[in-house]
Amino acid sequence: MDWQRHVVWWHVYPLGFTGAPIREPDPSPGPRLRALVPWLDHLIELGASGLLLGPVFASETHGYDTVDFSRIDPRLGDDADLDLLLEECRRRGIRVLLDGVFSHVGRAHPLHAQALADPDGDAARVLDLDRDAPGGPRARVFEGHDALVRLDHSDPATADLVVDVMGHWLRRGVDGWRLDAAYSVDPAFWAAVLPRVRAEHPGAWFLGEVIHGDYAAFVAASGVDSVTQYELWKAIWSSILDRNLHELDHALGRHTDFLRSFVPQTFVGNHDVTRIATTLGAEGAVVALAVLMTVGGIPSVYAGDEHGFTGTKEERLGGDDAVRPAFPASPADLSPLGEPVFRAHQALVSLRRRHPWLVDATTRSLRLENTRYAYRVTSRTSPDDHLDVEIDLEGSPAAAVRDPGGTVLWRSERSGR
Repeated sequence: MDWQRHVVWWHVYPLGFTGAPIREPDPSPGPRLRALVPWLDHLIELGASGLLLGPVFASETHGYDTVDFSRIDPRLGDDADLDLLLEECRRRGIRVLLDGVFSHVGRAHPLHAQALADPDGDAARVLDLDRDAPGGPRARVFEGHDALVRLDHSDPATADLVVDVMGHWLRRGVDGWRLDAAYSVDPAFWAAVLPRVRAEHPGAWFLGEVIHGDYAAFVAASGVDSVTQYELWKAIWSSILDRNLHELDHALGRHTDFLRSFVPQTFVGNHDVTRIATTLGAEGAVVALAVLMTVGGIPSVYAGDEHGFTGTKEERLGGDDAVRPAFPASPADLSPLGEPVFRAHQALVSLRRRHPWLVDATTRSLRLENTRYAYRVTSRTSPDDHLDVEIDLEGSPAAAVRDPGGTVLWRSERSGR
């Protein structure tokens, strides 16, 4: 069984998780990355098998404004601290994915100053410069964010840089890359870069962040293994919130089509969106998880969602802070109020791992109303292997999963029962 298809990721935003300051000076830089080690057994207890890390490279603020791809962020520690984390993961059989921000860099990256000082030099080949800007060459920015300057993905020097960075950290022991804002880069760039990396690291896995558009076409053109399935994420939470399960049924039909050509990365929470328990409450969040764990895909659980953490994403400076909080020193310090949600996560992740064929299973509707929906997920290779999932949004949200004989394998706890 290849790990890339059957991994369940636990997704962590390291700077927030470890309590590192984001926009203020760091009074005590140090080995904060080691704070993740006491949580690795929690990952295993959850039933996950992979650690999807947010940015760990030296940056100006939130990690997505890199200033040095070769150095661990001093707020998190140094190479030795990452090495320790990787060794502890290997000892437990945990795969590790790094977050590669190769669409842009922070304005304080040395490449930026070098490119402006010498617009004809090597650094200027890597930066996307507007050479006709009033007052002289100026770096183009990423999606209107003045602090984030774009790389020039049409120049082979940029491809060389990304290949070198990926290869360096893969040799150090990571298992693959999440490609941040992959949608903003010409797929031809990834198609040129990834085969070069795979030549040395054939087992590496590459996940592209793609929000809108034709997912299957992007995978085919870029050569990534998977993309983030934002369509399904949106349909899961909004269909439960709005009591409109027709939306979920439509999305699952499209999802089944995607699975014919690639396996999407699926989620109901990540570092960029409002917490699922904030949107739906604890019971609704568990129903959302039931969908996530019973349909095709490579699922991830955003750290804290398994204990019903809440937090709202806001469009302002610091608007991500609430969904990227500091965690206690160990899982033993978590509030017991999250235990019912954690038990549901354990049960549903376990159910998924007992049915590995779910990774690319087909989905079809059995019964559909606004507030009640039953669907069947069926193995592509063995039609006798199937599960039936029932969702009931009358009153408090609830869900159940049945085996082919109709036996209930899992049922959510419902208030008032």
